[in-house]
Amino acid sequence: MTLASSSSSSAHPYESLTPDVVLDALAGLGLYGDGRLMALNSFENRVYQAHLEDERTVVLKFYRPGRWSDAQIVEEHGFSSELAAAEVPVVAPFALAGATLHHHAGFAFSVSPYRGGRRPELDDFEVLEWVGRFLARIHTVGAARSFVERPTLDLASFGLASRDWLLTHEMIPLDVQRDWEKACSEAFEMIAATALGADTYTEMKTLRLHGDVHPGNILWTPTDRPDGGPHFVDLDDARTGFAVQDLWMLLSGDRAERTAQLSGLLEGYEQFREFDRRELALIEALRTLRQIHYSAWLARRWRDPIFPINFPWFGSSDYWKGQIQMLQDQCEAMAEEPLYA
Repeated sequence: MTLASSSSSSAHPYESLTPDVVLDALAGLGLYGDGRLMALNSFENRVYQAHLEDERTVVLKFYRPGRWSDAQIVEEHGFSSELAAAEVPVVAPFALAGATLHHHAGFAFSVSPYRGGRRPELDDFEVLEWVGRFLARIHTVGAARSFVERPTLDLASFGLASRDWLLTHEMIPLDVQRDWEKACSEAFEMIAATALGADTYTEMKTLRLHGDVHPGNILWTPTDRPDGGPHFVDLDDARTGFAVQDLWMLLSGDRAERTAQLSGLLEGYEQFREFDRRELALIEALRTLRQIHYSAWLARRWRDPIFPINFPWFGSSDYWKGQIQMLQDQCEAMAEEPLYA
């Protein structure tokens, strides 16, 4: 199968999600829009900001069909509600008509309050401390019980499953497939020797995570305003895993810059919760798994018309050659001494 053939098959379900369908879904819950509806930036789901007749503003999330089961979505909502009850600044869905998950026109959806804000300035030590403190509080709640329905972030789920899907569906051009498989195998061998490998997974404690803490999923408001500071949004990728998963995507730049950022995050984090420094050795392994998982994510979503438009560079031999080089670079990074702060 090629990208071209996979994108030319039957219409994608989201093509039927028109503004009228969105507003009818709201009305079915007794919430009436005033006609102002704006699509928000989201590739995985469809997310809309709606203004209501009573002058409130809400956000609707229509979940991608087939990704999560209802039970998995409800479990994520329950985690959000636990965090909100613990006064952790997350944006949790409303409970409407006795439920947080609703259905309309074949779609599962939720409704949440609208929260404004901007990306945090992660070169500011004070901001990093703030974020670190709230990450610790998320993890304190996350450690109180376990997920039952949602998966674990490990080598098997993020790495092996992603590789196998890409190969089974013939998404990698033959001229680069062997080299890509070889680079994956070398990376997986190194990852298997860490706590992310099945044989050693229980060496360190796992917990419920946000799962996708990058700067775009943190809304920052000035601290001199009421409820100022960070607000965490989009727990759609909530999983079981190691605490460091919710820290490493906030690090960028050269080693010195990443070390300084990590120091700020942990300075705040450890005011509320102990952090196991052994987890720092997992950062490059997690980065490698995310890289492979990201390629599979793009390929799996290619029938969605928004993906070819926004990722026109994906799928070519040049793209996969770049992935091979990045995997080789990651093997070198995994062999280096881990960050320490």
